[in-house]
Amino acid sequence: MRWFGKPGFGPESSNTRNYLSLRINLFFFGTFFIFCIIIIRLAGLQFVESPELAEAEASRETKEVPLAAIRGIIHAAGGENIAYSTSIQSLYITLTQEYTAKAKNKDTGHYDFTAEAKANADSLVKRLSAVFAEYGDSSRDGLTGAEILALLDLDYKKSLGYVPRKIKAGLTEAEVAHFMENKDKYPGVSIVEESVRHYDRDTVAVQTVGYMKLFRSTESYDIYKNIRNAMKQTDADPGLMYRDDEFVGIYGLEQQYQRELRGKNGYQRLAVNPQNMAEEVIASVPPVKGNDIWMTIDKGVQMKTEQAITDQLDWLHKNPVQGKYHPDALTGYAVAMEVDTGNVVAMASMPDYDTNVYNAEKLLPEAYEKIKDNNQNGTITQNTSGVSGNGLKSLVFLGSTIKPLSVLIGLNEGFFSVTDTYTDKGIAYFGKNDSSSVSNSSGHVLGRIDPAEAIQESSNAFMVDEVGNPLYKKYQGEGTKVWDQYMKAFGLGVTTQSGLPGEIAGVIDYLNTEEAGSAQAALVYASFGQKGKYTALQLAQYTATLANEGERIKPQLVSRITDAEGNTVKEFKREVLNKFTFDPSYWEEIKQGMNTSVKVFDGFPYDFARKTGTSEMEAYGAIRDNGVFIAYAPREQPKLAVAVIIPEGGFGSNSAAPVARKIFEAYDWEYGLDGVPKKNLLPPAGQDSAVK
Repeated sequence: MRWFGKPGFGPESSNTRNYLSLRINLFFFGTFFIFCIIIIRLAGLQFVESPELAEAEASRETKEVPLAAIRGIIHAAGGENIAYSTSIQSLYITLTQEYTAKAKNKDTGHYDFTAEAKANADSLVKRLSAVFAEYGDSSRDGLTGAEILALLDLDYKKSLGYVPRKIKAGLTEAEVAHFMENKDKYPGVSIVEESVRHYDRDTVAVQTVGYMKLFRSTESYDIYKNIRNAMKQTDADPGLMYRDDEFVGIYGLEQQYQRELRGKNGYQRLAVNPQNMAEEVIASVPPVKGNDIWMTIDKGVQMKTEQAITDQLDWLHKNPVQGKYHPDALTGYAVAMEVDTGNVVAMASMPDYDTNVYNAEKLLPEAYEKIKDNNQNGTITQNTSGVSGNGLKSLVFLGSTIKPLSVLIGLNEGFFSVTDTYTDKGIAYFGKNDSSSVSNSSGHVLGRIDPAEAIQESSNAFMVDEVGNPLYKKYQGEGTKVWDQYMKAFGLGVTTQSGLPGEIAGVIDYLNTEEAGSAQAALVYASFGQKGKYTALQLAQYTATLANEGERIKPQLVSRITDAEGNTVKEFKREVLNKFTFDPSYWEEIKQGMNTSVKVFDGFPYDFARKTGTSEMEAYGAIRDNGVFIAYAPREQPKLAVAVIIPEGGFGSNSAAPVARKIFEAYDWEYGLDGVPKKNLLPPAGQDSAVK
């Protein structure tokens, strides 16, 4: 039967409608179901898991881990590398949960490493030990399993969890290749390029240059206290952050120019979980190489200065001077400073040592025992800077080297004029009823002398009668303060402002009038150099101030700083610290007086100003003679000032002066006391030279 009528009617049309209706109902039901699930999930997130997620998000932090920069070079004046760094490859491990996972111990209630974490750590230690044994440098002691485990610091006793652990420095090429090819077998392992510091094996001015130690061992140093405080700031530059295992400058120029030499660390910014474990590296910034320091110290002059002191000490042990040997002269100190620039071309504190001893992973007690008495700079301090046979250190009385200044003071105070004379009877009296006295060396009676001759002939009596006693009579108890003002104007009793860490101002004992017995006694003894102890650098600055006629200049130890590309970042020029003006005739008198006879300078080709000194100090119940010598050359248009101290060396003319001559000759060879370096006067090859 056929159906006729409008479309959409009939049995087929009814089935279609039912099918479509079913599909629509299923769609709406499914949509409703999914929507309900979403609503329920959102409600769960909002009301159930929200606090936990918020806590996790709040505890998820970012940390910066420094990447050490290559340290700059310390050059000698001629460009020689005195302190320099070479690149090495080091193995670091960033701990992950597979080594540090812990679970609560039901018996103790403590959290202990899981069995799996222990197994992973043990496996890592064994594999590293095997690699080091197979591919490492056979000439070096290998790391034991116990040492590797300690370096991993799984309990975070030394470092936070996210901080990479240094396992081994100085990897061989074979070790590096193995770890690079098997990265997937060593989770958390990375190879980092670092540097190790080296010092010239010729031991050039080692106490002046300084050395390095781990940052974590520097809590007592002010510079590193300041750095630690800066690191605590919330907005601290990550590049200025220090690592505990980073080596930093200790003492000398290494410390003084730490910030310039260090450069700027790079860093990795890590995402860290609540357990302080690294999760991912967010950013990485490479380090910036440190700047180079160019010393004013000339390697050639420095080496000859060091050798001159060593040779002179040996000579004093084997040769009698005025019938006496000097076996207790064990140390010596010398500084050579340019008069016109302030550049220090030599600074020797002997004996010295090889600073590379500090490159060892640990300074052994026996190694430190050998250097403990001379590891600091005796030209600026007496602390651990050498000890003579009877315990005298590098600070000694000036002896007669003070007399040029004593005469200047007397002239300036109007106690006498350049034309006045004094009758030297070999002795001078002071104190109540002249109960105390001072004699000239060996009791010499000099007769009628003028101020210049009082310096030249080293008259103690003149200094007492014409300077010390008159100062007391004029100022009474304030006399020592007046004396002190003069001393400081010439750099005695104040630091030289060299900037070297540990420099001291000397010992100003003339202000202790009670110990001296009276203000008068303090001034009397100070006037001829038996009060006030000063360093060799202070003496060199004092000598340069005499040469510059009252203008005190800063000793310069660095001439310039350059960046990694050799561009000059900073230059150091002549710097005047203060100037004391005297009548020009006074200076002529002083220059004329600095003419003491010094036999060892016979044949010296330059007219030069000099003053010998023998300071007396008591040690172990006896008076010991210390040799002191100052000089500048040439006398007119002076170029170089030199100061030498030999504790327990006897008379300065015999102990200290020979060292000074060799320093002048070394400088003349390299630079020329007349401006013409004598090394440039060598004849063409094949011809004999008269210049040696």
